[in-house]
Amino acid sequence: MTRRGAAEFLGTAFLLAAIVGSALMGEKLAAGNGALALLANALATAAALAVLILIFAPISGAHFNPFVTLAMAYRRDVAWSAAAIYIVAQLAGAMAGVGAAHLMFEAPMFTPSANRRSGGAQMLSEFIATFGLIGVIWIGSRRRPDSLPWAVGAYIGAAYWFTASTSFANPAVTLARALTGSMAGIHAADVPAFIAAQAAGLVAAIGIFSWLAPATASANTGHSSH
Repeated sequence: MTRRGAAEFLGTAFLLAAIVGSALMGEKLAAGNGALALLANALATAAALAVLILIFAPISGAHFNPFVTLAMAYRRDVAWSAAAIYIVAQLAGAMAGVGAAHLMFEAPMFTPSANRRSGGAQMLSEFIATFGLIGVIWIGSRRRPDSLPWAVGAYIGAAYWFTASTSFANPAVTLARALTGSMAGIHAADVPAFIAAQAAGLVAAIGIFSWLAPATASANTGHSSH
């Protein structure tokens, strides 16, 4: 369990370092071109996520997301006692990743975000992003486990662009991104609504995908996410 918790901490930390670090680098090099900066951010995040899942899945399942962990616990792929440890490790890892990214770019370890992300379109985006992510993991971990790292990475990379919110789809990521002043950030006042929308997406996904792909036998510990 200690190794599994450490894997979730490290994987989530590297995920946030990729998200925030690539946002900082994109802003630095894109010379004000927002589309180019977002493209760089999306590609770096998608690639890092796929690799992190590939590396850490044999140890912990590579969830990196409290709502993925809750979905896997609901499916009984992870014990509820283990799920609690996973979630604490994910939250701590997310904060560590943001701090590490800032230090690599010679910025203060944490900076409150002024980036407002509010309104119905943003909430719908987070609902859809989370619903889709849980669906990819729910079905992929049962039917195509070897392809899941690339499927999750591809989904998140695409969802950066087809959702208005740029697809946070992860409460640990959302909380941590309130502590970066980069383009990846979110104002603290908008965090609760984002997490509520993500929770609604989680519940809807469990209901729909457990019907579409009912469990027939216990699989591995499940897999990951942004």
